[in-house]
Amino acid sequence: MILHRYFARRFAWTFAATFGGFFVLMLLIDLVEQLRRYGGDASLGDMFQLSLLNLPTGIYAILPLIMVLATVTTFLGLARSSELIVTRAAGRSALNALIAPLIVTLIIGAIAIGVLNPLVAATLKEYEARENALRSDGPSVLAISENGLWLRQGDDNSQTVIRAGRANLDGTQLQDVTFITFPPTGGPTRRIEAASANLTQGAWELSEAKAWPLNSGRVAESVATTHTTLRIPSTLTADQIRDSFGVPSSIPIWELPAFIDRLEVAGFSAARHQVWFQMELAQPAFLLAMVLIGAGFTMRHQRGGRTGVMVLTAILICFALFFLRNFAQILGENGQISAGLAAWAPPLAAIAASLGLLLHLEDG
Repeated sequence: MILHRYFARRFAWTFAATFGGFFVLMLLIDLVEQLRRYGGDASLGDMFQLSLLNLPTGIYAILPLIMVLATVTTFLGLARSSELIVTRAAGRSALNALIAPLIVTLIIGAIAIGVLNPLVAATLKEYEARENALRSDGPSVLAISENGLWLRQGDDNSQTVIRAGRANLDGTQLQDVTFITFPPTGGPTRRIEAASANLTQGAWELSEAKAWPLNSGRVAESVATTHTTLRIPSTLTADQIRDSFGVPSSIPIWELPAFIDRLEVAGFSAARHQVWFQMELAQPAFLLAMVLIGAGFTMRHQRGGRTGVMVLTAILICFALFFLRNFAQILGENGQISAGLAAWAPPLAAIAASLGLLLHLEDG
């Protein structure tokens, strides 16, 4: 038990040091980038705050790389100090020495899902809001709620809020739709309800529509008009609507299942978000795979000049696994494979292969 605590403490401290080094490095790099982009529009304090808000997203993305570097550093140190040899001589296998680092890895993975993931979502939203303020951009044009989906379009003369009960996959065909038009100041000026709306080039084409003028000074129903088809100018495009969903990482993992349900009820494909959700759940397993790969190439006593080759091999294999996971993610988002297979197959296959390598090297 004392030996397990020692290995766990050493691995945890190495991970913390590696994490801290990347934290400072990425903060400085991002601060330079923010100064380059917005140096003339904001103060140094604002740029520093932007960098801090953007940092969790970057750190979370390279967490597997930090894990494998911490693993390689830890076991290279143990091998060079002959501590692993002493451990073997005492009757404990090298696989037994991996138990404590693997438990620490699982704890880090759980913290990443439960704490870092919501933190990334919150800081990403705040970062985008501040960045849009500096760019003078408007907010997202689309939002999904339990009451359907909501769109916003407009120009300098008016703004229109659109609510729809359902939509097609790209949000260009709406059913059970309501348009409410507002001037730059004051209350609404017109309300339109239609059975369906289709986004064409520069306009919404409404069918079976009824319009109520709200600023005529008369009872709206008495001056309402019905239209078999009605055309409403629009500045929206299908790309703008799709982009308004944002990235799945901007939604905390605890809220993601409900958001997926709302997407499906609204008629949109939730494959992208389902794959992301499963990949987040598989994050601890992926980190375990990184530790096992790093340990497999660095746990043996280092002789001659093979240390650099073994470390490089471990890192290259981890990068290959990372790209394989991204490729599986793309296949899952496109519906070629299931979300569960896309998320869990790469880390589980890597864990099995790494354990096979360790068993071969230690007992083979």
